Amino acid sequence: MPETIFSKIINGEIPADIVYEDELCIAFRDVNPQAPVHILLIPRHPLAKLADAGPSDQALLGHLMLKAGDIARDQGIGDAFRLVVNNGAGASQTVFHLHLHILGGRAFAWPPG
Repeated sequence: MPETIFSKIINGEIPADIVYEDELCIAFRDVNPQAPVHILLIPRHPLAKLADAGPSDQALLGHLMLKAGDIARDQGIGDAFRLVVNNGAGASQTVFHLHLHILGGRAFAWPPG
């Protein structure tokens, strides 16, 4: 997978406001927040987009989902948050390293847009 801004954050080449990290993932504040709390959760394993995941990624994807809830609670937004994954350019994915947007701290409308 080509190097991305997220791989540079993982490697410590670009600073980030990190709120959580473990051996599988890292979470940091989005530099262009779309809500009062906007955290990006990314796997350390390079995976361009969700649709590229296979059976061997099942445990990693489950880990990301569980950590998203933990991070939301740690950031003070409790259980009222939105989790967004954009898959592909047509869905507004701009960085091709899988990332989950954890958004909270305000009310959200439906449909999202």
